[in-house]
Amino acid sequence: MPKIRNRLVSQLKAKGMSEKSAHAIATKQLQRSGNLKKGTIKATKKGVARGNMTPAQRAKQRAAKASGRRVSDYKYNVKTNRATLKA
Repeated sequence: MPKIRNRLVSQLKAKGMSEKSAHAIATKQLQRSGNLKKGTIKATKKGVARGNMTPAQRAKQRAAKASGRRVSDYKYNVKTNRATLKA
């Protein structure tokens, strides 16, 4: 199972979702975002790359992409799994 899918399943289960639901939702969302190939649980190149990143790297990259700033402009908050601009 791809690392990125494992991470999302564990996050969904931590929020109280059943194992079956967590797997279904994670698969659907990751296929939609292009991290998994459509109709499978095989990772795409993007999915492999994202799976090899740490949660901090993924959060910083998400924030940088949304704002147009550099990844190095952000710091990671472990508790919220979010990246915010450095002061």
